[in-house]
Amino acid sequence: MQDQFTRITRSPFGPSEEEVRANLAGEASADAALALHDAELALYDEPRPAIPRDLTAAAFFDVDNTMVQGASIVHFARGLAARKYFKTSDLVDIAWKQVKFRVTGKENSADMSSGKERALEFIAGRPTAELAALGEEIYDEIIADKIWPGTRALAQMHLDAGQQVWLVTATPVELAQVIAKRLGLTGALGTVAESRDGLFTGRLVGDILHGLGKAHAVRALAIREGLNLKRCTAYSDSHNDVPMLSLVGTAVAINPDADLREVAKNRGWEIRDFRTGRKAAKVGVPTALALGAAGGAAAAVLSRKREAKAS
Repeated sequence: MQDQFTRITRSPFGPSEEEVRANLAGEASADAALALHDAELALYDEPRPAIPRDLTAAAFFDVDNTMVQGASIVHFARGLAARKYFKTSDLVDIAWKQVKFRVTGKENSADMSSGKERALEFIAGRPTAELAALGEEIYDEIIADKIWPGTRALAQMHLDAGQQVWLVTATPVELAQVIAKRLGLTGALGTVAESRDGLFTGRLVGDILHGLGKAHAVRALAIREGLNLKRCTAYSDSHNDVPMLSLVGTAVAINPDADLREVAKNRGWEIRDFRTGRKAAKVGVPTALALGAAGGAAAAVLSRKREAKAS
């Protein structure tokens, strides 16, 4: 992987180092997401209720302040601090960086770099299964009560329409998968930390999944799953996710920051704000879901025909 990275970045006419890392992060995230999804399916002994599948449409949800109130990584850090995995001062530092991000709406490269290094130091040498197990406990203790009901309802609408629903987040993929599993979603695209023999090495595959990385991950997953991105929907609160939102047929701004609200208005994207009781009650069917109903029905019919021929 490192040789591939070095080879690509040597050319002055090729993509930038940031673009290469974003692409590697996206590809790794799609691979990890599907592997975790397949592992989850293998655990089910009984068949799930049969819902006609819409084979070419999916929904992609950002996590922080879109699906979850606040920053998921801060919530997980709180749980880890309570278990004495690191100092409370580290938690304060993480929280302060999140506050700065929410106030400015911009990712500080120095903050991201130091945060990444600290996180990698924490997980280096630890079992991957340990992080997932801790994620399960911390979700139940802290995050379960912080899910936005309005956003959860939108995700359920896509599920009820037979569509895949994926989370897309900078949070480690093992922790993001926990949230997806608890919400009954298809799976999660998240930051992938390198591991060998079940232990984290302390290095990332590519980079943190954000910005362009999220768009690469969604595109890579769409190719693997045979999705038509024009029939897909993406949801986010942050203007940093404009690359992902621009990739799909329907973009929806959820609890948007000022910059994303402006972009959404200029591009005619839907805006939904669940931060006040008055607006939270207004949960309707997203445009893409309504328009895609006929296409989904057709896909379901074709699927049943294929299954009939196969049997």
